[in-house]
Amino acid sequence: MRVYFLSCVTAALKLNGIYLGVINGFEKFVELDPADGIFAEVIPADELQPAGFIIDKKFLTAPPKFADVYLTEGDAIVYIKDFAFKSTRIEVIYQTRFCGNLITVFSQGETYLSAEGAEFGLIPLPQKFKAVRAEERKIGGRDVLALYGGDYLIIISDTGKVIFFNEVRRAEFDDRLRADVPFATCTAAIAQCEYGYDGETLTLLSSKTVETRPPENDVIHFAFFESVLTRGDFARYLDDELKPRADDLKSYLGEFVSVAVPPEKFYSAHGDVTAAGLVYPKAENLFEIKYFAVDISGGKISNIYPVE
Repeated sequence: MRVYFLSCVTAALKLNGIYLGVINGFEKFVELDPADGIFAEVIPADELQPAGFIIDKKFLTAPPKFADVYLTEGDAIVYIKDFAFKSTRIEVIYQTRFCGNLITVFSQGETYLSAEGAEFGLIPLPQKFKAVRAEERKIGGRDVLALYGGDYLIIISDTGKVIFFNEVRRAEFDDRLRADVPFATCTAAIAQCEYGYDGETLTLLSSKTVETRPPENDVIHFAFFESVLTRGDFARYLDDELKPRADDLKSYLGEFVSVAVPPEKFYSAHGDVTAAGLVYPKAENLFEIKYFAVDISGGKISNIYPVE
């Protein structure tokens, strides 16, 4: 079995104590047998603690919380997505009283949001909230507190409840909340969303996916599958013969959650096919990648089929 290793931060990789190099968003791979029970260490720098685990059948079927495992054609991709912090010292980053609620952003290794009012809530935050910015706004005449951390936006109601938490490119507060929510796609697509607010919850009233740049010719197939995933105008990628069957594609492709680039080994096995990997959830932190290929004629997709 070939096992690929990736990490959310740059880190050293060791297998059974042997240093194999550095991993990050670019993978390293090793041929191994899970029956051997290989001990792996992924060691980041600075304030993060190493992640240690044994690569065996249990790991590849029930990964720990800090890792995602993707199964693909008899191989596996291991992505270390989270590391514990060495320091557990509490540091208050931001604190305010809002409509009788005590709102606190603090660090204890990880970054958290605490909301104390009629109820108590504690939410882990991205590290971008270590540089938090806050402002009081109104939606439909009702007071809300907006917290910004990089591209992330959190909206807290006057009762201290988190009613919105997402990345945004733009947000407008007036009678309704209007937000542009980005997707990580090759066309830099965004969902233009509009929400109504009743004082308790935000309700999505409308959403339109817009691609903000055209795809290059060599990634049209990726743009197409990403458009299906994000509920964009994917029919525009199809030729005239296939376009009438566009509505059938969602059930044909199934409930995939992301689109992946096939590894080099895929092309060695299947040749020079125009294919993308569709990622399907199997269990918590466990996914399966299935490959679908397309035929392209005149810049349009004329056929879609699974790669066997």
